[in-house]
Amino acid sequence: MALFPFILVRQPNPGLILINHERIHLRQQAELGILLFYLWYGIEYGIRWFQYRDHYAAYRHISFEREAFANDDNLTYLKTRRFWAFWKYVRGRESEKS
Repeated sequence: MALFPFILVRQPNPGLILINHERIHLRQQAELGILLFYLWYGIEYGIRWFQYRDHYAAYRHISFEREAFANDDNLTYLKTRRFWAFWKYVRGRESEKS
């Protein structure tokens, strides 16, 4: 879990992909501010839950998660990521990887 400026993990040696995923969330939080990020995250989760009626599907379709999952294996993503890059995932213009 990313809680700016920290990444909280359960396992002692998390993989690079997990760390990169959480770093993407840290960047999102820095752009929006922590409170707005979590407010948006919670509202979007609620919308997605009503849309899919399933916790996991709702979680995977949150725009912040879609961006992080689509790019977590690209370890150089944050070097070229544009400001508010998650926005294209809100509008559904980008497909997420399987």
